[in-house]
Amino acid sequence: MGFYRNNARWLFGGFLLTLFSGFGQTIFIGASGGELREAFGLSNGQWGNLYGLATLASAATLPFVGRVMDYCPGWQVAAVTIPLLALACVSMAFSQTILMLGISLFMLRLLGQGMMSHIALTETARWFAATRGKAVSLVVLGFQAQEAILPLTFTLLVATYGYQVGWLSGAAALLLIGLPAIVFLYRKTREPKGEAELNITEGKSWTRGEVLRDPLFYAMATGVLAPPFIGTTLFFHRDHLAELRGISDATMGSGIPVMAGLTVIFALITGRLVDRYSASRILPATMIPLALGSLAVSVFDGSTGVVIFFGLFGVSYGLSSTLFGSLWPEVYGTKYLGSIRSVTQSAMVFATALGPWITGALIDRGTSLPTQFGWMALYCAAVFVVLLFASRRLVARAKAEA
Repeated sequence: MGFYRNNARWLFGGFLLTLFSGFGQTIFIGASGGELREAFGLSNGQWGNLYGLATLASAATLPFVGRVMDYCPGWQVAAVTIPLLALACVSMAFSQTILMLGISLFMLRLLGQGMMSHIALTETARWFAATRGKAVSLVVLGFQAQEAILPLTFTLLVATYGYQVGWLSGAAALLLIGLPAIVFLYRKTREPKGEAELNITEGKSWTRGEVLRDPLFYAMATGVLAPPFIGTTLFFHRDHLAELRGISDATMGSGIPVMAGLTVIFALITGRLVDRYSASRILPATMIPLALGSLAVSVFDGSTGVVIFFGLFGVSYGLSSTLFGSLWPEVYGTKYLGSIRSVTQSAMVFATALGPWITGALIDRGTSLPTQFGWMALYCAAVFVVLLFASRRLVARAKAEA
């Protein structure tokens, strides 16, 4: 209990950042997708293209914006990011043209999914070393909290008052709750005394240029991109998949709490494993449940495949959310972590754009979504082999540098 008590302000600050990043996540934006398509007269394909373009633009921008974390404390970056994210929510409520809608989506994706998560995980990784896995596993629980709270709350507001009130409520929550709480909690910098007492020292800190020239970085990236690509695809096309499999909205929605519960459990378990064995050693494990879950969607009819997917994706997401938050500082150090994480975060945002875009285009050309999930399962199996090789090389390199 001493760890939680002594570090409560930084853990809770990170938790709030990941929680409020939900206003830029697909699962939240998608909750008003139907109303927005109707308001602007967009087809499913047009909505997917607009969303994909906005997300790609945010992914291209993030490496330039995210490096600010190497020069400014997290609370200052949050103090600018949160009001701009609130402005994006207001813009979503009052957009009158497709261009303005696209700009609003760009801001939501860059500031919400991109920067809010980036601030939380970069600061947590820097502040903790010996207990980094445990700390990250607690901070990323904000992602599960947002999935449990924000879409349902937003859906109720939209059904009762319309999507404009829903987005304005989000802006109010950011300004009245998120901004003062996060700035207050993060303003005091944590001193890593526990790491010093344990005689833990950081190895070489790689620059972003050195990382981008490291072949193992690209091997690891194959695993980083899989969960956001596959997860966003299912959430974005969940209505379409429900129609194909004859599943009701209630049945489809019932899988989300299962996913969230398993994500929490495995995020916490992974935190302990990372601190005990290292993130590099357990890296390949993230692909096993993701491959099996994708295969289930492809093979099983009715609700069976989807329910299995939600469960196994929860396991995979719990593993990956904690592991990838700990992997980059473990492998590349913390001095230039803001620049490095901005690239990896950008790649993940890029994957969330490609998922709906590519799969939507293939659906329009006659390739069914279940068939595509079969391809995703094969990809995950291949990436498992790649990560197995990368894991062994990373462990060997760490021993050689020790």
